[in-house]
Amino acid sequence: MTNLSDHALTRQGLPASGRGQILLLACGALAREILAIKAANGLDHLDLQCLPAILHNTPDKIVPAVRAAVAKHRDDYDGIFVVYADCGTGGLLQTACEELGVEMVAGPHCYAFFEGVESFASREEVTAFYLTDFLVRQFDAFVWEPLGLAKHPELRDMYFGNYEKLVYQAQTQDAALTAKAEACAERLGLAFERRYTGYGDLDGVLKTLNV
Repeated sequence: MTNLSDHALTRQGLPASGRGQILLLACGALAREILAIKAANGLDHLDLQCLPAILHNTPDKIVPAVRAAVAKHRDDYDGIFVVYADCGTGGLLQTACEELGVEMVAGPHCYAFFEGVESFASREEVTAFYLTDFLVRQFDAFVWEPLGLAKHPELRDMYFGNYEKLVYQAQTQDAALTAKAEACAERLGLAFERRYTGYGDLDGVLKTLNV
């Protein structure tokens, strides 16, 4: 569900209905996309607060960070919506959100909700490695360097030997990003596929949020 009325945290004198102010507590890797959706649809009742995108690489730290951020901001908003999917937390983020009385994006990870959770699941692409616009831009910082490939490129085949292709899920029509994504595939020794997804399920979720 994306209607927050059941869990609305109202300020004095403001009913839990209509277009009260909602905090989007989001992964920093989604900031550009969220701001674009807000601007395109006039979603001025949504404020954005991002947690560090590098949590993408340490999912065990996501739940504590979300808990701390909700505790910090909840008295200032009529509702809080967590713009993370499960993201490797093994269901712990969903449990935490239920305990905190906030909602979150459905799905296993951003690759799924960008493509559409049902469509992504139907592909069963177990040998595909995914990049989004953000990860293409930050490939060295979020993939190449954390895996130690900058110093030990010989580890590439150990990490990626079971993958067959790199799928670039493009949120925008950007030829330069596509070229960079294709170069990333070449560096990893993988076949390349570009798949334009736009903002996928994220667009619809944000447009229906209200308290």
